[in-house]
Amino acid sequence: MTIAENCYDVFRRSTDDYHLTDHVDAPHVNPYSEGSFDHTLYEKNWIDAVQWHLEDIIRDPEIDPVAALALKRRIDRSNQDRTDMVEEFDTYFRDKYKDVTVAPDATINTESPAWALDRLSILALKIYHMEQEVKRVDATPAHIAKCRAKLDVLLEQRADLIMAIDCLLDDIAAGRKYMKVYRQMKMYNDPDTNPVLYGAAEAK
Repeated sequence: MTIAENCYDVFRRSTDDYHLTDHVDAPHVNPYSEGSFDHTLYEKNWIDAVQWHLEDIIRDPEIDPVAALALKRRIDRSNQDRTDMVEEFDTYFRDKYKDVTVAPDATINTESPAWALDRLSILALKIYHMEQEVKRVDATPAHIAKCRAKLDVLLEQRADLIMAIDCLLDDIAAGRKYMKVYRQMKMYNDPDTNPVLYGAAEAK
């Protein structure tokens, strides 16, 4: 099994485990060893799964505005957690390939391995939910056919993305590409760089 295939398997296991309860506040037990890469992969996808459903809930047209604001705050925190965890992936890969001799003509990739894995985690969720739409017994044949066609595209995308991630990692391992990590530095979460936040603090 390749690295990317293993990552997808962990993402899918987390997705399946989440849907055993299908509740954003359900506790979970990570089946992988604490501190392992697979443990972090599982946690990352669990965060993604919870946020997927938070995004569903907040789009309820009948949602109470106060509840919606609290939910928006929770989604913001979740986004920061997701970003932090993706950066853990980049730290892992940078350490893994730190002793590689980089070729003089090596190039940098448009995204790091970690952000490609982020897309793979979301793809696992898309595939799961599209599979559920295909299985719906209360849906029309037209809806099922439309969703089956979309599922076929998602499965093709999964194969392509897994191959692309593995090729990228092979290139990094061989020195044909090199990693250069840029941290996200999201300004709206930082009270020192969001003018609304530091303006409010100065006004007190």
